[in-house]
Amino acid sequence: MIRNKRKLEEFYRNLNAEENLSYKKAMKIYDALHKEALALGAISHENIWDGFEVDLRIAKAINGLRCDRKANKKSGSKIRRR
Repeated sequence: MIRNKRKLEEFYRNLNAEENLSYKKAMKIYDALHKEALALGAISHENIWDGFEVDLRIAKAINGLRCDRKANKKSGSKIRRR
């Protein structure tokens, strides 16, 4: 649970300032992590898409809610509950 939003925002600002990665370096890190995950058996080619459809539906629902709230805030109307 986040207790101090200002400290968290400050942490992310500092993190962004310190971690200025190039695309090439970021891809090298990603490739190394991917190879390690494969070697450890954490992921495999068979299970890489397991649960993806559920995650996609959740993401669409969350993004839909965010859009509705933004639109309702601009128009001043209340959020309708179904």
